[in-house]
Amino acid sequence: MTYDDYIDGKPAVITAALTGGVHGKEAHPDLPETPAEIAAAAAACEEAGASVLHLHARRDNGERAFSTERFQEIADAVREATDDAVLQHSTGGTAAPDALRHEPLRTDPAPEMASLDMGPLNRYDRLTSENTRELVSSLHAEMKERGIKPELEVFNDGHLNESLAILDELDDPPYLNFLFGGGTTSPPHPRNLVNRVEALPEGVEFNVIGFGPHQLPMTTQSLLLGGHVRVGLEDNRYYEKGELATNEQLVARAARIAEELGRPVATPDQTRKLLGLRGR
Repeated sequence: MTYDDYIDGKPAVITAALTGGVHGKEAHPDLPETPAEIAAAAAACEEAGASVLHLHARRDNGERAFSTERFQEIADAVREATDDAVLQHSTGGTAAPDALRHEPLRTDPAPEMASLDMGPLNRYDRLTSENTRELVSSLHAEMKERGIKPELEVFNDGHLNESLAILDELDDPPYLNFLFGGGTTSPPHPRNLVNRVEALPEGVEFNVIGFGPHQLPMTTQSLLLGGHVRVGLEDNRYYEKGELATNEQLVARAARIAEELGRPVATPDQTRKLLGLRGR
């Protein structure tokens, strides 16, 4: 993706990150946690313009879950509530045993996409994830075996190095996700996104996440550079300072900005063609 893609009006893929695995209802009373709540939020976000739904699983008490059974329950509920959206399961996790990280890939059917953290990272004061090369390789191998498109999670420059080193192992087009925020995540500044985009070989598609107040400016810049965007309560709880958001509001705003900038919002079918997905 390039600035020329922006000028040519290439469709923009909007991913909705509905709930995440870090904060819960203590941080946002309407954060979806149960399968029914996640499914309802997914349907609203698809209606607002999201073609990809990034899913985490929660236990009944709201804590994060990794089990295939819980992901199956949520995926079934989301498929029932939506028309044609692409399901993307998270394999990320802090302090979770490596074996559990594979479980989100084993639903029936398998998700069309899954996240793949590209190295160690720290977030907030207490969250650390090792993401050894051995784990990254084993997750990627299972994704290839099951026909799941990996979204490479690039939290910093080191993760970009790791991603570029395995481009030949990826099905076209490779899909990288640049994240900007605190901890070991890339500092959220426009020049840092420009530098990362300029480092990409031709033919690589990219997505952008800005955490908290950085969501709006960083994702808007991604649209200008020909990239795609992820928004939602996992990454940002507020519509503006002091005003809590809903997932649907954040997706609708991203869709409105994309259209105003001349980037039509990608349908699920267009998303599958752009990213080379196998289909629902």
